[in-house]
Amino acid sequence: MKNNIFLNPFTDFGFKKLFGEEGSKDLLINFLNQLLPAHRQVSTLAFVNPEVYPDSKEERKAIFDIHCKSISGERFIVEMQKARMEYFKDRALYYTTFPIRDQAQKGEWDYNLQPVYLIAILDFRFSESSSKHQAIKTDVMLKDQEGNVFYDKLHFCFVQMPFFDKNESQLETQFDKWLFFLKNLENFDHIPAVLNEPVFKRGFEIARLANLKPKELLEYNESIKKYLDMMNIIETAKKEGIKEGIKEGMVKVALNALKRGMPVKEIAALTGLSVAEIENLRDKLQDIKK
Repeated sequence: MKNNIFLNPFTDFGFKKLFGEEGSKDLLINFLNQLLPAHRQVSTLAFVNPEVYPDSKEERKAIFDIHCKSISGERFIVEMQKARMEYFKDRALYYTTFPIRDQAQKGEWDYNLQPVYLIAILDFRFSESSSKHQAIKTDVMLKDQEGNVFYDKLHFCFVQMPFFDKNESQLETQFDKWLFFLKNLENFDHIPAVLNEPVFKRGFEIARLANLKPKELLEYNESIKKYLDMMNIIETAKKEGIKEGIKEGMVKVALNALKRGMPVKEIAALTGLSVAEIENLRDKLQDIKK
């Protein structure tokens, strides 16, 4: 079994270690600027609490991977999504309501909103297009029936990693380099010449497992375990050839996840089933064991 030198950026710990700490903010800024339009380039970012609560206890709170804002007020939600989930687009839209709502000032509000961007790095294919030339990067904003921009302050950017298949000699842009870095980081045993520049050398330094503190290494190993469990559950579901429909298929995935001891909330996020539905399945499993 190969002893990896660098961490897996598709784990919760790995993604936040690379992009979600004060010491790695320069990496996040460089990465975001490859995705943002020229007039929205950022030079300074401040992290915002990633755990956001709704107005009432009955509503579901949101926990972002990374939540930050620029000095001029733009809000950025940066997510790493490891597996396909039901109602993914609905979830993405729901998440953007929090930074929009949080801009309301006490007292009179003039409704002049700052732009909100949701950027999702997807370790799966969510595109519904049948085109042979699938887009790695998909940008979405509100437009009217004529294709004219109706509102330019709400943006969605989806990066589908499975569609990126360039090798080292094919990299043309900084965006290409970032995707090459992320997709292959865990398997590198040295820094490739094409990535031998300050921002990526910094990324390799942060991602080097030998540089993690003992507590961080424990957290990373736990994150790896959860990641592999999730991948195994998904692969098992595929091999079983789930054909009963999305709902029934997700029930089977949830059952497999429960048997592996995955937390209820994580299973709900993975499958799109409600926490109550997962808890009901868990109770049925426990009854069977008795």
